[in-house]
Amino acid sequence: MQPALPKFIPHVCYEIFVRSFCDSNGDGVGDINGIISKLDYLAELGIEGIWLTPIHPAPSYHKYDPVDYLGIEPEFGTMEDFKRLLSEAHKRNMVVYLDLIVNHSSTDHPWFVEASKGKDNPYRNFYWWLSPEKIEELGLAERQTSDDSDEVYPWHIVEGDPEKYYGLFWKGMPDLNYSSDVLKGELEKIITFWLTEVGIDGFRLDAARHIYPIWEKEKNHEFWKFFNDVVQKVKPGSFTVAEVWAETWEVAPYLENLNATFHFDLSFALQRIVIQGKDENIVQQLLNSYEQFRPHNPEFIDAIMLTNHDQDRIGSVVANHLEKIKLAACLLLTLPGQPYIYYGEEIGMLGTKPDPYIREPFLWSDLADDPQKTNWLHAEFSTLKTVIPLVKQEKDSNSIFNHYKKLIAVRKHSPALAQIVNPNLEEVESLDDEIIAYIRTHETSPVLIIHNLNEHVKNIGLPPSKKDFRNVLFSTCSEIPEIGDSVELAPFCSIILSKSAIQLPD
Repeated sequence: MQPALPKFIPHVCYEIFVRSFCDSNGDGVGDINGIISKLDYLAELGIEGIWLTPIHPAPSYHKYDPVDYLGIEPEFGTMEDFKRLLSEAHKRNMVVYLDLIVNHSSTDHPWFVEASKGKDNPYRNFYWWLSPEKIEELGLAERQTSDDSDEVYPWHIVEGDPEKYYGLFWKGMPDLNYSSDVLKGELEKIITFWLTEVGIDGFRLDAARHIYPIWEKEKNHEFWKFFNDVVQKVKPGSFTVAEVWAETWEVAPYLENLNATFHFDLSFALQRIVIQGKDENIVQQLLNSYEQFRPHNPEFIDAIMLTNHDQDRIGSVVANHLEKIKLAACLLLTLPGQPYIYYGEEIGMLGTKPDPYIREPFLWSDLADDPQKTNWLHAEFSTLKTVIPLVKQEKDSNSIFNHYKKLIAVRKHSPALAQIVNPNLEEVESLDDEIIAYIRTHETSPVLIIHNLNEHVKNIGLPPSKKDFRNVLFSTCSEIPEIGDSVELAPFCSIILSKSAIQLPD
């Protein structure tokens, strides 16, 4: 059974790292009520979907190691607070997706505490256990690092236990073993609880390609069929978007049982393109990826982003270069798919690994002691010396914030740019690899997008078949260029041209 499409598919989504976003009670930690207080801000920006990083009780600061899948982290608030967030978001025509950690739990989870008591414990087979001898015999003692895990030795000791347990990401995150039908039953209860009793709109699914360890990875797709069957039975149309941090050929089959997957290949390609100022034949690469996705799910959704909570921030990737930050946003928000903005990208926040420093507090105001600003972490990158806070950017028509706001509005109100399902993309060939040009096709309102990736002015001749694109829908040039048989683009400038005028909101 293919996953059903939701009745409402957000044009643009926003990832919130809950701990860092907004503090409502002065304890220095972002919380649910803080998010509620900023829903009008998100609506003003043009956001229609929110992805919340995990809100379950967990020992870590990031909460990707849950101890209770049915609870709310007390630092973040209560279930009543969360239900109010859902209600207030829905009033503003926003949906809310919850990060669900199905690959692993915390070692503090009651399941693992019980499983650690010995081989005969009924929870033992909720996790993966092998003797050191068997691990060596099977050649599983070490693994190659991957983009999503740098753990080389994934087998971990419980003092006094003759077997080791498998934890792909970290010893504090033991992998769950879905060979257990009892565990699958527990997961069904969890899915049902959040979709029906609480009323969330969907899930962001962590570590989707690691549900089974590498020696049984062929079972991953069986698991996601089970997961999709539960979702379709419980609440058809609930949205599922998965982290499958891999190349396109490996990602594609996951779309048989999921609405969307994040496009990591595109994320890193966009970063390289903006850094180097050179195209990588990105349009053809995207068209090729769609051809790989479509056979698995004709209604697939391509979840696209510049960066997320596991990657260096785009502002730092381009060395805090204002025009390149804006260029990256133009690329993201004019390509097909469902864009995800990582909180703070819209004000140019900075950050490089280690992980806490790509998850720094959002800068709401220019007050050093702003009570809304979280202070659980001392920021090293996004400070009032390096990033202009939102309160000032809102008043500056040329700010990164207003750049994002205008682009999102154009995207939502242009029929061609607003198309999410069935990606509408046509290559416009250019002999210049410092230019990217493409058409977002549409029966009545196609648009032509051109990006100058270079630090020099470019005079771009329009192909004869494209010379009827003469209306400037959007431009980052300081002066709107004249459109004739050619168009002159300033350094790092993007332009969106239409055949006829499209009414945009003020």
